[in-house]
Amino acid sequence: MKASAGIVLYKKENDDLFYFLVHPGGPFWKNKDHGAWSIPKGEILPDENPLDRAIIEFKEETGKAIQGEFLELSPLRQKAGKLVYAWATEGDIETSQLYSNTLQIEWPPKSGRLLEIPEVDQWQWFHSDEAKKRINLTQTSFLEELENLLQ
Repeated sequence: MKASAGIVLYKKENDDLFYFLVHPGGPFWKNKDHGAWSIPKGEILPDENPLDRAIIEFKEETGKAIQGEFLELSPLRQKAGKLVYAWATEGDIETSQLYSNTLQIEWPPKSGRLLEIPEVDQWQWFHSDEAKKRINLTQTSFLEELENLLQ
C-alpha cells in the first residue's frame, strides 16, 4: 500500500486562517482547479520516517526549507487508496520566488514519449473556506481537524 507524507502550512491573520496549497504540474492537471490542489506531500520510501519525508517533499515542491513545531494530524486514506500522513505547522512563505523539482511522465499515456514537467506549477495561500473548495476532497479533513485543535 502506497503512503505519502505532507505538511499543512497555515497562518493566522486577525481571526482568519489561511492555508498554503500547491497545484500539481503537467498536462493532466492543467485545466483542473477545484479539488486539484493539495498540501505539499510525497511518497514515503521504505523504512523512511514519514515526518522526514514530509519536510523533504516541502523543499522539493517549493524550493524552501520548512521548520517549526510540527503537530501530527490523523492519517487519512484518499479515494484511490493511498494513505496520507500530515503535520501542521504555522508559518508564512512568499509565493513569488517558489520553484519545484521536475519529473518525467509518459505523455500522452502509453505513447512511449517522455515529457518533463514540474511536480508543482502553482503555489497559493487560500482563506480556509476557499482552501476547502480547492483542496483534494479527502484532504479537507486535515484542515477541519487542525481548526478543531486550534479552537
